[in-house]
Amino acid sequence: MTVRFAAPGRINLIGEHTDYNLGFALPIALPQRTVVTFTPDRGEAITVVSDHADGPVRIPLDTAPGGVAGWAAYVAGVMWALRQAGHPVPGGAMHVASDVPMGSGLSSSAALECAVLGAIAAAAGVRVDPREQARLAQRAENDYVGAPTGLLDQLAALFGRPAIALLIDFRDLTVAPVAFDPDAAGVALLVIDSRARHTHAGGEYAARRASCERAAADLGASSLREVQDRGPSAVAAVSDPVDARRARHVLSENQRVIDCVVALEHSDFAGAGRIFTASHASMRDDFGITTGHIDLIADTAVRAGALGARMTGGGFGGCVIALVPADRTDAVGEAVRSAVAAAGFEPPVITRTRAAAGAGPG
Repeated sequence: MTVRFAAPGRINLIGEHTDYNLGFALPIALPQRTVVTFTPDRGEAITVVSDHADGPVRIPLDTAPGGVAGWAAYVAGVMWALRQAGHPVPGGAMHVASDVPMGSGLSSSAALECAVLGAIAAAAGVRVDPREQARLAQRAENDYVGAPTGLLDQLAALFGRPAIALLIDFRDLTVAPVAFDPDAAGVALLVIDSRARHTHAGGEYAARRASCERAAADLGASSLREVQDRGPSAVAAVSDPVDARRARHVLSENQRVIDCVVALEHSDFAGAGRIFTASHASMRDDFGITTGHIDLIADTAVRAGALGARMTGGGFGGCVIALVPADRTDAVGEAVRSAVAAAGFEPPVITRTRAAAGAGPG
């Protein structure tokens, strides 16, 4: 029996690098999806092909970390994580199709992981709780692929709903719906893809995580969340000034998530936009994860009339999101394209998007 399962990309409206610090984030699922078609058999491997890669990759069912590299490592990691958790994984033939851009900060990796996991579980007749699915997909990415990411991307892909943002508390993995329908208020959510690609497996992401862990240790805490109620001033006790700035971003970003939820509950998109812009400044100045290219896009969007703009995703490239009055979308887009061209960068891809459904049968 052939099964199809799909999972979306995601945008994080606000709350960057807070997930592994057990803080808060506010993502939405995107309309773009990765669709996995899986035909199980009695073999000892899954042979996977992708519309975006050359040739098939054969992954033995007993694969282990280090066994598969490249894009197929995400598939192999899910197979490995499921087996490690005691779930059956049948052999078979798998096809991957996706319109989630890779390396753009829209979480193509989590979309692939969650779609693969859903397809294998359906084919094996296994029911896995969505939070456990998120943990298994995270384990695939952390321990097989080698990217030390948190749970934000997987939870967004699994719990997404139309016209809803997801307030995630990573301390207890609660996911609360927050109404998010800017279109109804005459506001557009623009995604501006810089086309500067990044990779979570690179050392910079891991370095930020280690910096936060050192800061928490200096503060006598197991995570920065434990000192959240002390506010950003708590970082005065962190010995290393760079670690202190990293921690200040996390603590202030957690508060911005809460403030953004309050703004959205009142349909205050101007207020939410100001919070976006403040978040970008914190990522630039305290966390050090933006680039000149990304800063140019965000700053130009705001100067051209956006209510606010910020980089979204792990950093060092990817996408900027902007809340823009609907009647200013063309002006903002033209201003960004002109500024980017003048700086000698590739033309950005600018699209209007919305909150969409989460993972499910494809």
